[in-house]
Amino acid sequence: MGYAPCVNLDVCRREAVSPMPRGMNATFLLCLIVALSVNAVVAVDEPLVPVDFEGPQHAYFESQPRDSFTKIISSIERNLLGLDISDETQYLGGLLKALNVPASSQVLVYSATSLQLPFISLRQPRAIYFNDDVYVGHVRGGRIEVISIDPNLGAIFSIFDIPRSAGQATVVERSGRCMNCHANVSTGKVPGVVIKSVMPGPNNGSLDSFRRDQLGHQVPIEERFGGWHVTGADEFEAHRGNQTGRYVEGKIVTSPAKAGDYADLSVYLRTTSDILPLLVMEHQAAFSNKLTELVYRWREARGAAAERGLDQRIEDFVRYALFADEAKLPPGGFAGDAEFRRDFAATGRRDAQGRSLRDFDLQTRLFRYRCSYMIDSAHFRGIPAPLRERIFARMRQALDPAKPDPEYAYLSVGEKTAIVEILRATMFAKPANG
Repeated sequence: MGYAPCVNLDVCRREAVSPMPRGMNATFLLCLIVALSVNAVVAVDEPLVPVDFEGPQHAYFESQPRDSFTKIISSIERNLLGLDISDETQYLGGLLKALNVPASSQVLVYSATSLQLPFISLRQPRAIYFNDDVYVGHVRGGRIEVISIDPNLGAIFSIFDIPRSAGQATVVERSGRCMNCHANVSTGKVPGVVIKSVMPGPNNGSLDSFRRDQLGHQVPIEERFGGWHVTGADEFEAHRGNQTGRYVEGKIVTSPAKAGDYADLSVYLRTTSDILPLLVMEHQAAFSNKLTELVYRWREARGAAAERGLDQRIEDFVRYALFADEAKLPPGGFAGDAEFRRDFAATGRRDAQGRSLRDFDLQTRLFRYRCSYMIDSAHFRGIPAPLRERIFARMRQALDPAKPDPEYAYLSVGEKTAIVEILRATMFAKPANG
């Protein structure tokens, strides 16, 4: 959902398929791309054999998704949500409320690298909104794009038109041809979210791209946000956002392109594209991709060599979940959008001391307690229980202050203790009646 071809919550061209067999295609596609950055997939000992997500073991297209967007498709198509079709912005706002996606998460991408490229430009950037499991993209005059995460299948891609009249039918199409972009190296070769960083040219196409095949909080901020607007961090400009380029004598010369310089942002739900939701989206997109790959690899694991490979991927996932190798924030940090901070915090659970994995630091790192809040997401809770327990077993070792693990020496005893206490009080708390 904007960084370069497959760089923003972009929608790539594809045929759409309904939840029926793959042979019954519709038209179009959706390749949402959230423009941000992450870590490249860590290699394991044995050669990496690509996942056959279309094969019978996984049956990506034949399986009925269990993601949160799929659950309301019927209501959208039958116009049961009471969405206001008189105005695109009002319709979008109503849809976000139905999906529990905060408008404060809005980020804006202006590189034209998606199916809807005729509509996207500096004068009309595409807006992307997200919560833990859903990403919604929209550009005025275009279609609604949705990526929703299924715990066992990964990213599910959908696209549909905003109805222009009360009698017009709404048909939500499930994309069937987005995998050239959304099942590549940066996603672990499974259906996932792609976030890249590019230098848009005069026609908003890409002149250059940065941190190829990398996604996540390990990517240096200096390499992120190309093709995106970035607000709320005026004191820190050492990133790739808010720029456009052109070739002059064989070299790329850049010009500033700050939010609002070219576009009328009053027609959007918000006028911001804050650095905080950009950073949060980057972190969680990589978390989801890594977790989806683990689920696919877990289903395929047969024999000792495969089990060793799975253990290595679990180690890689736990390191990511505990923010190993996180890129440092700029000196002095930043405050972040106040409304997004409130909305983001409101969705998390807290322990008796008021602590949450959603508490921000924003001085030297993203979060105060370096254990991803996505551990308590519907995505993580929905993966197969045996795999979830293997991940928790490795996390318990990593967070055990009595037996320090050198791989996690960057976490102090106090921080490890706090993380464990928060997890016990939230994820593992017993129901009041039991």
